[in-house]
Amino acid sequence: IRNGAVEAIEAVFGGNWHLNRGFVYTLPAPARGYRPREDLTDCAAKLPTAGKVVAELKFAFWRFLFLKGQQPRIWDPHLAATFPGYDKALTLSEARARLFDDIDEVRKLRNRIAHHEPIFARNLHEDHQRIRRIIEWRRPDVAAWLDSTQQVTALLSRRP
Repeated sequence: IRNGAVEAIEAVFGGNWHLNRGFVYTLPAPARGYRPREDLTDCAAKLPTAGKVVAELKFAFWRFLFLKGQQPRIWDPHLAATFPGYDKALTLSEARARLFDDIDEVRKLRNRIAHHEPIFARNLHEDHQRIRRIIEWRRPDVAAWLDSTQQVTALLSRRP
């Protein structure tokens, strides 16, 4: 997710995208909760390179890049190149929205796991499908490899 987003951002804002005020001001600055604009400016002020900034930004940051407001600037021109396996039956807007929804659900799953909270009530099959879809859209060859090595599907079928 993050590498695809970085490729698209760099295509629009250049290699120093993390310092580009035009990009920074496209990010939301909500009064409460996670603040992607603030997170980026804090990381950019402390870290010497875009690569270091990418590594430090929270997973939630990348989700914000798939908001509708980024559609014309980033995703209309670059979604097909950065997520070449996306479902071509969808419009670019629908594909971006699907990515946003999938990323948000994966983020929720990740947060529950990271905080040692139960995930048994979740539809884990659907979570697996979302993760696989993101991988397939980003790198179809990696999704094919994953299909040949993963054991999650068999494990979920044995779930009580």
